Amino acid sequence: MIDCGEGAQMQLRKSKLKFTRLNHIFISHLHGDHCFGLMGLISTFGMLGRTATLYIHCHAELERLLTPQLDFFCKGMSYKVVFQTFDPGKAEIIYDDRSALPRRYAYCSDTIYLPRIIEQIYGVDLLFHEATFAQSEQARAKETFHTTASQAGEIARTAKVKQLLIGHFSARYEDESILLQEASDIFPNTLLARETLKISIESIKP
Repeated sequence: MIDCGEGAQMQLRKSKLKFTRLNHIFISHLHGDHCFGLMGLISTFGMLGRTATLYIHCHAELERLLTPQLDFFCKGMSYKVVFQTFDPGKAEIIYDDRSALPRRYAYCSDTIYLPRIIEQIYGVDLLFHEATFAQSEQARAKETFHTTASQAGEIARTAKVKQLLIGHFSARYEDESILLQEASDIFPNTLLARETLKISIESIKP
């Protein structure tokens, strides 16, 4: 799982995904909408009698914040929670799953338009990239360190990815089709992220 906001457990149940198959959680950064659901999920796993170790890949600050809560709320759990911390300022491999070869997925959220990431995500099968604003709000996007849909499309086109999935939309857009149109004008193979949307990476064509 990449990030764990509030409601993560509900979405897992809606998607009919087995909790027992979730062994690694990656927290990209410490904004509440990306990690507020983690403590509840850890607690639920304990109540379900989980025995397999759960690995949390995260900034070291999250381990510092969650350890007292685990000690208070989750004493005597039937499984271990192991924090695998990383330095977000470094480009490094933090987890390698050989079973995923050659499937490649990139996740870029809560980020300003940053062309230098292209080298790292070049040629991936599926790119999730935030598209918080329409191009008319480009100044606002830069001010708040977010990306427009058009900029997400440009990243996907330049990086020659196979499929672009845009999300992290501003609540101001009741109709998100404007964001889909702006990204698709630049990179046609674009989809809108939706709750419980399933995409098979193996089926994505070049």
